[in-house]
Amino acid sequence: MYKKAVPFFMITRTPLHAGSGQDLGFVDLPIQREKHTDFPKIEASGIKGSLKEAFENSNKTIKIAGKNIDAKEHKEVVKFIFGPEDGDLHAGLLGFTNARVLLFPVKSIKGVFAWITCPMVLERFKEELEMRIIDDLNKQRELFKIPTERSIVKGSNLIIEDKNGKEKIVLEEYTFSDVVETEECSKFAEWIAERIFPNNDYWKEKMKKDIVVLSNDDFRDFVKFSTEIVTRIKIDNEKGTVEGNALFTEEYLPSETILYSFALISSLSPGTDIDKKYFSSDKNKKEDIIMQYFKDGIPEIMQIGGNTTIGKGIVKIQIWEDKYERER
Repeated sequence: MYKKAVPFFMITRTPLHAGSGQDLGFVDLPIQREKHTDFPKIEASGIKGSLKEAFENSNKTIKIAGKNIDAKEHKEVVKFIFGPEDGDLHAGLLGFTNARVLLFPVKSIKGVFAWITCPMVLERFKEELEMRIIDDLNKQRELFKIPTERSIVKGSNLIIEDKNGKEKIVLEEYTFSDVVETEECSKFAEWIAERIFPNNDYWKEKMKKDIVVLSNDDFRDFVKFSTEIVTRIKIDNEKGTVEGNALFTEEYLPSETILYSFALISSLSPGTDIDKKYFSSDKNKKEDIIMQYFKDGIPEIMQIGGNTTIGKGIVKIQIWEDKYERER
């Protein structure tokens, strides 16, 4: 049973391909998607594998409950936390949820690009946060109000005016002339920007002005048809031409996509030497020790998905820093 959950965001800095295998559609190698919504996702197994590798290769000096980790035992500690290769020994003490898209970047005629979302995405995000980080005493305090569809931030950078002075926004080749500037959208944009970009003023200010809440259907269409499609070939080194039928297309989540996931922390006691040495404490609960180890050790920049050697899948990790939680 998981005792604690740590929310974290992933901001794609380069296009990311978390593949689902070959497909019969027009894209040979599509990205992973939820079956019932067609929204992009990253399977939890891929996130866990990437994080485990990042922890194993990390040069960070991490203390566990005030104890320095013996250099020779570094990888054993990682295996203990994430689970050994032989799953029959014991389960890992860290689990993860699938990463879901929260904000999707779409080209805009003004402001370069907008981050779009929809009520369904925001409702799921809010429900997951309430289930995992808010205790019963604070249920009455709402995290944020979900803006209505077709709403934008007050004073948005995306607004243009037609010849009649009517405000509208243009995303890709689609015009939305019925958008409304709302207080709820402005407050949500400010709320989420503070948590995704707490230490980057440029991106924080852009997010506060450039979020658009579309209808669920419009959002689905954009995340389905506005991903990056790249055609790749394999060249015959001797002839300098395409080798055989080596022409294929790959799908990518674009740079600046915002996803979220949860690290789930268990308090199992496998009773191994590593468990007894580092994670058994009279002062601290095991789940608290593991949570702090994860927060201290998670890299700020890491790689997820395929095509590592051509620079794909570079993401920035931002652990949840909630002022509401600290101030309550």
